[in-house]
Amino acid sequence: MNTSSINDLQKITGFFGNSPQVEELLQTVAMVAPTELSVLINGESGTGKEVIANAVHALSKRKNRTMVSVNCGAIPEGILESELFGHEKGSFTGAVGLKKGYFEVADKGTIFLDEIGEMSLNTQVKLLRVLESSEFMRVGGTATQKVDVRVIAATNKNLEQAVQENEFRRDLYFRLKAITINIPPLRNRKEDIQGLVIHFAQLYADKNNINFKGFSPEAINELVDYSWPGNVRELRNFVETAIILNKGGVVRSDYVKNALNIDPGFSNSGSLPIPLNKTPDQAERELIYRMLMALKLDMDELKQMFSMFMQNGSAPKTYSPVNDERPIGESGINEIKPTTLSGMEREMIKDTLNKYAGSRRKTARALQISERTLYRKINEYGL
Repeated sequence: MNTSSINDLQKITGFFGNSPQVEELLQTVAMVAPTELSVLINGESGTGKEVIANAVHALSKRKNRTMVSVNCGAIPEGILESELFGHEKGSFTGAVGLKKGYFEVADKGTIFLDEIGEMSLNTQVKLLRVLESSEFMRVGGTATQKVDVRVIAATNKNLEQAVQENEFRRDLYFRLKAITINIPPLRNRKEDIQGLVIHFAQLYADKNNINFKGFSPEAINELVDYSWPGNVRELRNFVETAIILNKGGVVRSDYVKNALNIDPGFSNSGSLPIPLNKTPDQAERELIYRMLMALKLDMDELKQMFSMFMQNGSAPKTYSPVNDERPIGESGINEIKPTTLSGMEREMIKDTLNKYAGSRRKTARALQISERTLYRKINEYGL
């Protein structure tokens, strides 16, 4: 595929980059999209799985039909089945009328199931039936519903491992993995970072009528060297926040170093929304206010998490900005202690996710927080 074709695909898909990985990815999308096959998209959080899903739909024969996006990890297990397949009146408490599910809404179009690894085994059975026979029944219903929907699924989990641990159905996994698109993390395509920074900065400055003076060459070098655990989403949030906090002036390396190293290993992605149509001073004050309000709202959950760790006699790994090279205890491992609530909270969530092999449902239960809150914090911390 020539350069012109790749550039056209980037404009259509909104997935940008000049690396060989991006070129190969877009070529795969172009080949797969016109078919009617189900697609499984693998990639870490923030790599752009939904962007690729939208691209597959936009290049398909169903492009003029509805595309419905469903985040399976953000919907509680007890209501996901009803959301996907609908329910009949009186099928459960609160079911005051017939409700169409997302599959019926997406009929003749495409449905995108993000974080499919968080779907319960019971719901997986119904999804498999739709894939095999294009049929399903509403919750509480007896009549079979026919539907014509193309399924695109995405996950940041290792589904093969989930199958081995009986957390994901083997038959559904093999049904989905026939066409697999793997999105590389941003750290594996560093040659794309400078172009993405310029692209996101231009978009944000134009949208908000900001005369942005750009990033210094030294700042760009710092951004390229950073590992970006939150991938492209984190990079975009960082660029937009940098423009606001630097009031449209040149973003220099000192700012980048401070923003990306407030806590070792943790990037300040600035994921809170930036108010529009305000002066830089007003926007900065509102951003600080929102951060304080978010911290206040999260304090009860933080207390519960600390209490849980204390009761279990275990504590998360901790970090501090000073790395003392002296060995601690017999292990000789240097423990670095946390200095901020956000740093400690991030490590709690990270450790618990690792303990439960990335299962967000189990992690939320262990931390005694809602799945929706956990999902928001995973995105916020780039986990």
